[in-house]
Amino acid sequence: MIKKSLVITIVVFVAFLFLLEYAGISSLKIIDTALLAMTPLALAAIGEVINEKAGVTNIGLDGILLIGATLGVYGAELAGNGYIGLLFGALAGALIGFIHGVLSTYGRADQVVASMGINIFAYGFVPYFLMAVWHMPGIRVPPKEVLVQLWNVPLGNFYFVFSELTILALLLTFVFNWLLQKTALGLWIRAVGESPEAIDAAGIDVYRVRILTATIGGLLAGLGGAFMSLVWFKGVVKEISAGRGFIALACVVASGLDPILATGFAFLFGFSEAVAYTFAVTPGIKEAIPYYFVFMIPYIVTLVVVAVMIGKRRFPRALGVPYKKE
Repeated sequence: MIKKSLVITIVVFVAFLFLLEYAGISSLKIIDTALLAMTPLALAAIGEVINEKAGVTNIGLDGILLIGATLGVYGAELAGNGYIGLLFGALAGALIGFIHGVLSTYGRADQVVASMGINIFAYGFVPYFLMAVWHMPGIRVPPKEVLVQLWNVPLGNFYFVFSELTILALLLTFVFNWLLQKTALGLWIRAVGESPEAIDAAGIDVYRVRILTATIGGLLAGLGGAFMSLVWFKGVVKEISAGRGFIALACVVASGLDPILATGFAFLFGFSEAVAYTFAVTPGIKEAIPYYFVFMIPYIVTLVVVAVMIGKRRFPRALGVPYKKE
C-alpha cells in the first residue's frame, strides 16, 4: 500500500512539473526553492522524531525556530561569521530543548503545556530582543559579510541554488534512521518511548535518554531557525517562523516518527511553499488570484495531509507520559 501510494505521488509530482513547464514556469526554479523551504522543516522534524521516539513531546518548535533565527543573526554579527551564527542558533535551540527535557523528566511537567510555553515566550522575547539590541521594531537585516552564501550551480542558462545545510539535512535523515534501527542507542531510545519501566529495570537511565533526545531535537530546530535568517531570507523579522514549527510537527505526525518519511513530507510542504511563492509573482496568476489565497497553499496542504495520515500512524505507548522512577 505504501509503495503504491509512493508511486502515485511520484507520477503526480512529475506530471505537475511538466504542467508547470508547459505554462512557462521553470520547474528547476520551483525545486531549488522547495529544497530551501524544506531544510528548516526537515531539520526540526528529524529532531522531533528522535525526541518523540523517546516519549517526549515538544510542540514548541515554532518558538525554537524563531529564537534560533534571531540569536543566529546576533551570534553571526557578534563573531563576524555566519557559520558561528548557525552554531549560535543551534546551541540556543539545544539549551531550550535541554530545559524542556529536564522539566519533562525530573519536573514531570505536562509536556504539551511546557512546550507551548516555549512558543509564547518566543513570540514575546523576539520583538523585545530586536528592539532592545538593534533598536529595530520587528526586523534586522545583518551585513552581507556575516551571511552564509548559497551555492550556485550552472545548468545551461539556469543557476540551480542550494545550501550545504540542505545536504546536511538529507544526510541526517539517513544517519538518524540508521541510528534508530541499527544501534544500541537507537534501541534504548525506542524502548524508553515504548516501555520505560522495562528499560529502567535493565539499568538504562530513562531521564538521561529523554533529556538527550530533547536536546538533540532543540539543537536541530535551532539550526533550522538560524538557516532561515542567515542563509535563506538574509535577515530576521519577528514573524519569520510563520508557523513552520507547526508544519514540521505535521511532518512528524504524518510520518509516524519515521525520519525518512518526515523529510519526504518536509519536501512536500516545501514544494507547496515554493509553488505559492512562484504563483504570487507570475504574471497572469498573481492578477487572477489574490496573493493571500496563494500563500494559504502550504497550510491547506498541511491540514489535508495530517487529516489523511493521522489515523494510520502508531506512536510510542509512553509518548507524552512523564516517567516516575520507583
